[in-house]
Amino acid sequence: MTSAAFLGEGLRTGFFLALGIGAGAVFWALLALSGLAVIFQIAPTLLWAFKIAGGLYLVWMAIGMWRHAAEPLPVLTDAPPRSAASAFRLGLGTQLSNPKPAVLLSAIFIGTVPPGTPIWVLVGLLAYLFSVETGWNTIVARIFSLDATRCAYTGAKPVIDRCFGGLLGLLGLKIATT
Repeated sequence: MTSAAFLGEGLRTGFFLALGIGAGAVFWALLALSGLAVIFQIAPTLLWAFKIAGGLYLVWMAIGMWRHAAEPLPVLTDAPPRSAASAFRLGLGTQLSNPKPAVLLSAIFIGTVPPGTPIWVLVGLLAYLFSVETGWNTIVARIFSLDATRCAYTGAKPVIDRCFGGLLGLLGLKIATT
């Protein structure tokens, strides 16, 4: 969804999408740091259910990618791109609806952030996470906003989407079964 916006609406929209994705990652990280990891340790069945639901969600997304791989990209129009707020909400909603970051960040923080870590370290960790998520997605937005990238991707879209759909499906199965 976000890469289609990168391709069709350009860098500005992509940057605000990236900000929303970064904010969503920070939200999941805050949950993980504030006790989600402890809840998963206390109630491993909840983690198991969350992982199965998250894995099945990824498989569902993979099936959608595979099925729609041959569909052409949206046609660029002269319509104005979505507003900054709308792009931010799309990025945030996309990140918050994806259970993978919650599972991943919880798993990382259980093993690497000891209890009693100073607040300034936690704030720095969240700022770093936001910077990396936003920066990476802004780079992707920049690359996908270029005409040359759009042309190259358009020609290879079915193969790329099916490859990534297959990998996403395998990841979903791995998360759900381990």
